Amino acid sequence: MVQIDKSKVKEFMSKKQIATQTELAQLLGITKNQLSVMLSSKFNPIKSNVNKLCEVLGVTPMDIFEVDYQSLHKQQYRVAESKNFYDINKVKTGIKVLELFAGAGGLALGLEQAGLETTALIEIDKYACETLKHNRPHWNVINDDVRNIDFSQFNVDVVTGGFPCQAFSYAGKKLGFEDTRGTLFFEFARAVKEIRPKLFLAENVRGIISHDKGRTLKTIVKILSELGYNVEYRLVNAVNYGVPQKRERVIIVGTQKGYTFRFPKEEKHIVTLREALKDVPPSEGMQYSANRKKVLELVPPGGCWRDLPLEIQKSFMGKSFYSGGGRTGMARRLSWDEPSLTLTTSPSQKQTERCHPDETRPFTVREYARIQTFPDSWEFIGSMSEKYKQIGNAVPVKLAFKIGQAIVKCLSSDSNDLSIEDCLTEENDNQLALSI
Repeated sequence: MVQIDKSKVKEFMSKKQIATQTELAQLLGITKNQLSVMLSSKFNPIKSNVNKLCEVLGVTPMDIFEVDYQSLHKQQYRVAESKNFYDINKVKTGIKVLELFAGAGGLALGLEQAGLETTALIEIDKYACETLKHNRPHWNVINDDVRNIDFSQFNVDVVTGGFPCQAFSYAGKKLGFEDTRGTLFFEFARAVKEIRPKLFLAENVRGIISHDKGRTLKTIVKILSELGYNVEYRLVNAVNYGVPQKRERVIIVGTQKGYTFRFPKEEKHIVTLREALKDVPPSEGMQYSANRKKVLELVPPGGCWRDLPLEIQKSFMGKSFYSGGGRTGMARRLSWDEPSLTLTTSPSQKQTERCHPDETRPFTVREYARIQTFPDSWEFIGSMSEKYKQIGNAVPVKLAFKIGQAIVKCLSSDSNDLSIEDCLTEENDNQLALSI
């Protein structure tokens, strides 16, 4: 069990010049009595309340917890909402990973935070490789085409990668492993075949579900299953896992006999742009042309082309004005009180606008990175457009972290490992839940 240490709270209250518990309760938006319950030794803290208290005091949960270490099988201090999430010492699980199509490291970083160990990352883009090497000099980064790699040299527990969605030729073929040769999926499947990991994980865009009338995904599952794996897939939305972005992706997982993978549970709290971009450091960013900026200045937060005068709608949208579909991505200005729409590889594409809530401009590089839940310390190498591309293509770090936790639970022999986050009570499970 974890408890809030009242003496530590008082210490940080003093540093913040908060004189009394009454004043602290007011800052939290609760009554003094509710605060007393929250600090009681008989009360198991609620995660959202702990996060709010930490925000007011300017600390992390680890700074104010009194931990009963007898009740924790391992010290896994992972409160994903903490701004110091990426700096917490990680428990090493001994689970080794090879990643194909590694990009700028979103998936690898999230898995690292969950305790998995990166054996090697393979990526063909030189700028993404420089980003990986710059941030993790100890990682084995291989800048090469996966077609050139002999996977039998790797002895790992997990193979991961987001291979591009490519069509297969179905003419007169049974669509077995060899029939997919020439595609990057074949290379992923070849890695699985040569390495025989305990688990593999592939990530792809939502469109793979309907690609080629569903035949592409059906073939992928069939081939991976024939390699001896129990294969399942799920469409997940990153916004349900602590990511301030509506970003749908298909996650395909395969496990050897004896292992059972369970997808992580969705979280109830949706992180907004207001929360995500608080105190974001300044950085470079693209700008709109004078004409485009003039049009977007007419759009209110949360609005789109429909909020423009009719004649400007027609002029700005051109042929798209007369086409069908929602087209809500055009001239779209986001709101502080909602998560971002899916980030693209360029922040200023006309068809998928992502205008800043207040300022008439695209999101900056560091804002892009925050929305993808990269830490501010993670630096991207290359031109400004290369940086946007790397971030836009990445797996959101917090989504990767949640999936990484699920992998650890699947492969770990000790299923009773607990973390502080596991000990925190969710609102709907406790009658003493405070409305913060």
